[in-house]
Amino acid sequence: MSAAEALEPETILSVENITLSFGAVRAIRDVSFDIRKGEIRAIIGPNGAGKTSMLNVINGFYHPQEGRIMFRGAVRKQMKPHEAAAGGIARTFQNVALFRGMTTLDNIMTGRNLKMDKWRTSLIPAMFYYGPTQKEEIKHREYVERVIEFLEIEAIRKTPVGRLPYGLQKRVELGRALAAEPDLLLLDEPMAGMNLEEKEDMCRFVLDVNDEFGTTIALIEHDMGVVMDLSDRVVVLDHGEKIADGTPEDVKSNQNVIDAYLGVSH
Repeated sequence: MSAAEALEPETILSVENITLSFGAVRAIRDVSFDIRKGEIRAIIGPNGAGKTSMLNVINGFYHPQEGRIMFRGAVRKQMKPHEAAAGGIARTFQNVALFRGMTTLDNIMTGRNLKMDKWRTSLIPAMFYYGPTQKEEIKHREYVERVIEFLEIEAIRKTPVGRLPYGLQKRVELGRALAAEPDLLLLDEPMAGMNLEEKEDMCRFVLDVNDEFGTTIALIEHDMGVVMDLSDRVVVLDHGEKIADGTPEDVKSNQNVIDAYLGVSH
């Protein structure tokens, strides 16, 4: 390996020539890009561009008709959901998907399920465990408490999430994803529907997750100010096709992006 090759960032995931169709509708057309370890990678584009469909391909909810995924050096024509989760990919959703009758603590604990013994769930009280199993439960709960403290939601840890305002529900959903200790975190419009203060908080947490947890992040976001401030690299989709890929500044000045998404330049 040359010195130059040794300095190249590690690619944690790449999608290669992905094409996804639903009947006669082609949602993604021959799209390729990669995600490097440790970066914040944005996927942007107008409504209907194929952004959420691409996240669904990455974590196995959708299976493309053409192309392949390479994750941690392993080539897969299709990524299966359990392979993605077991391999270290976690996900938040455009619409909050929490257990509304459960507390903040219990919702975040569900993110530990893949880390626990298959014969148990995180919702069984620790008092029923003995010896090593009790120690394991304590370890899982300690990690969850670290996530709760990190997200500054200690005051609502026992509150049913259905009673929380929208911005806090989005934070709890982020906590559940973090509880899985992902290497790659997929965020689908994490700031959607938030007021300015909530957006600022979420931006701070996204940056801190990347910095303090060392988590690689891929996010979809419509707020271009957020994208420019957070992202290391940006890929732009339009009508299912990739029209640009590069640094935020490169993308911002790309005429194809201006025409399709940002508005006509003056």
